[in-house]
Amino acid sequence: MEAIAESAPPLAATPKAALPPALLDVNGIEVIYHHVILVLKGVSLQVPEGSVVALLGGNGAGKTTTLRAVSNLLAGERGEVTKGRIELRGERIEKLSPAQLVQRGVVQVMEGRHCFAHLTIEDNLLTGAYARKDGKAAVAETLEKVYAYFPRLKTRRSSQAAYTSGGEQQMCAIGRALMANPKMVLLDEPSMGLAPQIVEEVFQIVQDLNRKERVTFLLAEQNTHIALRYADHGYILENGRVVMDGAAAELRENEDVQEFYLGMGREEGGERKNFRDAKSYKRRKRWLA
Repeated sequence: MEAIAESAPPLAATPKAALPPALLDVNGIEVIYHHVILVLKGVSLQVPEGSVVALLGGNGAGKTTTLRAVSNLLAGERGEVTKGRIELRGERIEKLSPAQLVQRGVVQVMEGRHCFAHLTIEDNLLTGAYARKDGKAAVAETLEKVYAYFPRLKTRRSSQAAYTSGGEQQMCAIGRALMANPKMVLLDEPSMGLAPQIVEEVFQIVQDLNRKERVTFLLAEQNTHIALRYADHGYILENGRVVMDGAAAELRENEDVQEFYLGMGREEGGERKNFRDAKSYKRRKRWLA
């Protein structure tokens, strides 16, 4: 994991007593692929309305599967939620189609960006408004708002997506989701494959969208450094289970998180060590304690 220079202050942790109502409530879900492979094992989490919540953990921890369970994109990979409940504002959503979830304001930005390579940036953005029924003027207004948040996209609006940079494609993918006028965006590995300065720019835009537009974000991210700087709350997954959660500010100060995810663990002499040097049995003992 790359350390990112702290050019922007982290969001202040919201006191638990003042948390807004949960927009999304995931309660004890299990996910099985191909009828035999158990991937999620009793995952529970809450996403308060107007917040940024981070799902943290390494490859294979279950972050992407959790997002796909919420957005009902599991069926394409022969996966299904077999236990538990997923509620959006109190409504069970496990049986809704992805299209029905978009109509309710939930949009996922897939890992790897997935822009339409042969379309221009602007045409890519407009595909995000396909299901809207509030008229061309409203769509045009949203498009200008997207360009205001992503001025680089306005400059490249006539360029084919295939000939833009990875950072521009990531911005395009997020902008396309915003064209659906969502209440919540599920953002999968937004930092993947991007230079540190571009990662910083993307997360600052996410923060602006959250604060100014009140868009709720549930994001899966391996870059724990930056995720905990911009999130309100974090959940750490390992092997399909939530092993720790808390306010982002508290997780940044947690000794285990510092040692195993931020590379800041200290030995008895006070010297820093990288979490890669820690013994695996010690790590397992801490999580299971």
